Amino acid sequence: MSETAALDRLDRAVLNAFQGGFPVVAEPWEPAAAALRDRGVDVTAAELLERVRELDEAGTLTRFGALIDAGEIGGAATLVAMHAPEERFDEIAEQVNAHREVAHNYEREHPHLNMWFVVSVSDPDAVDRVLAEIEAETGQETYNLPKQREFRVEAKFLLDGPVPEGDVDCSDLGPDVEAVDREALTPDERDLVVEIQDGLPVTETPYADVADALEVDPEWVRRTIRRFDAEGKVRRVGVVPNHYALGYTENGMTVWDVPDDVVEEVGPAVASLDFVTHCYERPRFEGVWPYNFFAMTHGRSEAESAERIEAVRATMDEHWDVADGDWDTLFSTRILKKTGIRMAERADANTEP
Repeated sequence: MSETAALDRLDRAVLNAFQGGFPVVAEPWEPAAAALRDRGVDVTAAELLERVRELDEAGTLTRFGALIDAGEIGGAATLVAMHAPEERFDEIAEQVNAHREVAHNYEREHPHLNMWFVVSVSDPDAVDRVLAEIEAETGQETYNLPKQREFRVEAKFLLDGPVPEGDVDCSDLGPDVEAVDREALTPDERDLVVEIQDGLPVTETPYADVADALEVDPEWVRRTIRRFDAEGKVRRVGVVPNHYALGYTENGMTVWDVPDDVVEEVGPAVASLDFVTHCYERPRFEGVWPYNFFAMTHGRSEAESAERIEAVRATMDEHWDVADGDWDTLFSTRILKKTGIRMAERADANTEP
């Protein structure tokens, strides 16, 4: 039996409904449960809390809480590709992974660029240093592909069941706040980021419990999380599923050589496809890497993945004449490293003295 087959109707309702837009109020479970009851899912606040706790403990969730946009907190992250010869692949993976700045590393299907990793640093100027060290150690050239424009980052993984559109949004339930035009964090804000980066406690009063841990006012915690949401430092508040546990095992990174003069049209069009989780413009490398547009898709089967990739191509075709040589799909074959992005260090570097 698959892991998703063990999920009952309430599990599926919770996972679909609350991948974003969870209430930021003193006792959030009752309004969240009321939103489900409005959708025909009969559940009490206590039952909803217990079910989220069970999903979290079972590993169906990676966490419950605020999904922080590290790029808005401080520092920098970039995607890097390189070639690792088959006979040295494991050796090179070990050398790359030994760098603490390397947060994620994947083997992907490509005849040349078969290793893809993310470098996360507190000082943006450190990226060049890290890549120079990796090149010196491995003898292989690296190709830095920083994000030039972001069109979408919204990794929602929906299941068959109640609330199939995943469109419950209780994010208006919380303090009224206004965004502040200030990039640096205060020391208290830095402490809050570090406290919640791995999730909120799955308790009756999660925001108050964070406040207790930090010895600050609970209302300040709620207001700051809401303000971070308004400022883009928090992408959303809710449950963050383990997409592998939900059966989304087909991870296809589609890459496209989009004419420069239509990228601005293509980006929002592809980003509007609800199964596209990440969508960026990135640089090309002449003679090595001709693609300037990335769209990440996930599927629960090879067939579903193929259908979704074809839908991306059809959307592209509405804006320019896509030839077979204008695109590719790189599927991940191995996770070589997956660690955190050292949020504390990035926040520290962007905190007011």
